[in-house]
Amino acid sequence: MASTASEIIAFMVSISGWVLVSSTLPTDYWKVSTIDGTVITTATYWANLWKTCVTDSTGVSNCKDFPSMLALDGLCSMTGCSLYANKITTEFFDPLYVEQKYELGAALFIGWAGASLCIIGGVIFCFSISDNNKPPRMGYAYNGATSVLSSRTKYPGAEGDFKTTNPSKQFDKNAYV
Repeated sequence: MASTASEIIAFMVSISGWVLVSSTLPTDYWKVSTIDGTVITTATYWANLWKTCVTDSTGVSNCKDFPSMLALDGLCSMTGCSLYANKITTEFFDPLYVEQKYELGAALFIGWAGASLCIIGGVIFCFSISDNNKPPRMGYAYNGATSVLSSRTKYPGAEGDFKTTNPSKQFDKNAYV
């Protein structure tokens, strides 16, 4: 019963993780940068897995899709989010990097949370399976001492009559061949 409950919990945690991971894919703000100037020249640069965009202070966005699927960052949930965040922070703290510097966006944190829930659900599921593989503990009942009658065989003729049998007379002459 405890194994069933832990499997249900593992399933629900994993599904929650996959919902969070799936919600990061269409999210726009994987990395964000803002250039503050006057009210007219303020611009926000942001990018996700599919495109890079700039939004000015009037709310007008200009987006450019990535030209190739091979130009996309990130491969699977935890690894993809971590590698993408590493790239962003490396570029941000590199004094020789002269292009636009970005900060971590909200989608990365949602992706990390979803990937963590998937990992936790998988670990719970693995432990619930290992509990199922243990042999059940068998209890042995004490029936008391055996009597002399249990070593005798029942005589086929009369009910309740017992006769002892001689083991050498039970078998024919070819029994031991």
